[in-house]
Amino acid sequence: MNKIQRYLVAVLASICVVGAFGIPLGDPKFLIPAIILESSFIALVIVSLKNFRYAYIPNFIIAGIVIAGNTISPKHLEIMSTFHPFYNAIVLIIGGYVLQALLLITNGMSLREYRSTKIEKSG
Repeated sequence: MNKIQRYLVAVLASICVVGAFGIPLGDPKFLIPAIILESSFIALVIVSLKNFRYAYIPNFIIAGIVIAGNTISPKHLEIMSTFHPFYNAIVLIIGGYVLQALLLITNGMSLREYRSTKIEKSG
């Protein structure tokens, strides 16, 4: 596993940790979708550790969905703009934007390196 791929796995693991803190804070009616989303990030950690080529498309898709979902949700926007409750706002901002942006960046860098290594080996 290369250096950038390690960063990618670290970002995914960080998302899992922040998500684990955020699940109890969320609305109980969204508990099942939150657990499913958290499970998908855990699966992405495992897949990214084993073989990156199967994870890069889901990484892009799920990060985009999380960012879009946080941006579309009026309740999330209200919490983040008022910082009330403070802990929820911090979890939403860090987990929903900062770490997702890092996921997109590290995933793109890993994909670029994977493709260049693949071309070098075949060429």
